[in-house]
Amino acid sequence: MTERFYLPVLHSFENGNVYTGSRGPLRFKITPSVVMLRPKEVDFAQSSLRAEVWHGEYCYEKSEIEREQVFPLSEEGLEALQSWLMEQTA
Repeated sequence: MTERFYLPVLHSFENGNVYTGSRGPLRFKITPSVVMLRPKEVDFAQSSLRAEVWHGEYCYEKSEIEREQVFPLSEEGLEALQSWLMEQTA
């Protein structure tokens, strides 16, 4: 079994933080789209995480994105994103 990817906790994405990572030649970027209900309350039903993957040695800006997928901004969405990333390494 392949080791799971490190992903930040949901709270990090709730605050609008982008996350990038890699494993071997696989590179990925996760960008949250956060919709607020009120100033300090996230509308989870309307918010999402967009994951993009590419292979190679170059950064995001210098690479061609091979696949992308959108996931709900939730614990279940993070778990689905984790599974999707694992599929990209196979």
